[in-house]
Amino acid sequence: MRPFWDWEWVGTHLDLIGDQLLEHLWLTFLAVGIGLVISFPLAVLAHRHPRVYPPTTWLTGLLYTIPSLALFALLVPFTRLSTLTAEIGLVSYTLLILIRNIVSGLSAVPEDVKEAARGMGLTDRQLLWRVELPLAVPVVVAGLRIATVTTIGLVTVTALIGKGGLGALMLGGFRNLYPDVAVLVGVGLSVILAVLVDGVLLGVQRLSTPWAGTARATAT
Repeated sequence: MRPFWDWEWVGTHLDLIGDQLLEHLWLTFLAVGIGLVISFPLAVLAHRHPRVYPPTTWLTGLLYTIPSLALFALLVPFTRLSTLTAEIGLVSYTLLILIRNIVSGLSAVPEDVKEAARGMGLTDRQLLWRVELPLAVPVVVAGLRIATVTTIGLVTVTALIGKGGLGALMLGGFRNLYPDVAVLVGVGLSVILAVLVDGVLLGVQRLSTPWAGTARATAT
């Protein structure tokens, strides 16, 4: 019977583990970054023109419901076993979460605050960047946290097309290319990574919205 844990294997494969961890981080941040770049203008457009919101969420919701393995299978004939294939799938799963949260955050800004800003002569663009977006940060970052943690989990699935980061360790363990400890390392580091990144984003949210903490302290 093989041992449950093997420190010797871990110690002799630190380079492999480190490389897979970095790939996992790169695939995650690339997907969330691209997803945010795509989602933000779509969300602002949907906020400004409510008729755009239903078809936008319908399309992104459709992408979200497609099983990841099925999506990769559809993409591989066109984009091969590449990072592009992995990123198209990963990005598509961030869009619905990010768009909904950005629209919700912008919509939650009190109307009297926006009217006061307009009365001070702010244009729509200035209103967005100086008033609406700063007040929407908590909701936007909440969506960013969900999208990031979700993506960290989904990256492991891309091991099936050779781009899985920590998922490659798990897959190698399942296929007996590595010992069972590789599966535990992959799972453990994925969980730790999700918790750490979520904590970092929460810290960014608190630093960028110091007034929120003051308001909570005053309320208590």
